Amino acid sequence: MKLMRTMLGLFSVALASLVVLSGCASSSFPPAPAVAADSEYSYVIGPGDTVNIVVWRNPELSMSVPVRPDGKITTPLVEDLQAMGKDASTLGRDIEKALEKYIREPVVTVIVTSFVGPYSEQIRVVGEAAKPMILPYRQKMTALDVMIAVGGMTEFADGNKASILRTGEGNKQYSVRLSDLLKRGDVSANVEMRPGDVLIIPQSWF
Repeated sequence: MKLMRTMLGLFSVALASLVVLSGCASSSFPPAPAVAADSEYSYVIGPGDTVNIVVWRNPELSMSVPVRPDGKITTPLVEDLQAMGKDASTLGRDIEKALEKYIREPVVTVIVTSFVGPYSEQIRVVGEAAKPMILPYRQKMTALDVMIAVGGMTEFADGNKASILRTGEGNKQYSVRLSDLLKRGDVSANVEMRPGDVLIIPQSWF
């Protein structure tokens, strides 16, 4: 009998702890703003991207090259040029400067053909996603786009307690109603993502 009372007491303590934790989880962050994309946003190149370099009237210097893990590219006559963190136009002007030693008034066009983006701008999905992963950011990308890419949520997810950690705003955190969006089709729960966002999907307690 004494052992049973002890076990019941431990169970009560454990249950109380769960209630407290559940109460903490229910204290939501402010709702994520529906519109978050920056109209001035310009894609910047990151490691893993592929860039197509076209040098006017010099086809032997034109080619597609990958951006190395150190963020640099190598092309004929141009070695170890930093590409990471630049947009396509800026990289084109830098290649032109490098080629001026060998070609008179070079004209270079850079086209990004494979997109990964810099690490600081990638979208990360963690927790109870079907396939937690890292995604390249795209202008006007929404939470729905992200959830489609990761295959939705697991059966253990508490989607309406999900949150967005916004690194671009000093790690400010916002709530997002993923269950309403995915299971009820409530489009008002869909919100835009920003570069560097982390989408956190917690596990349901019950």
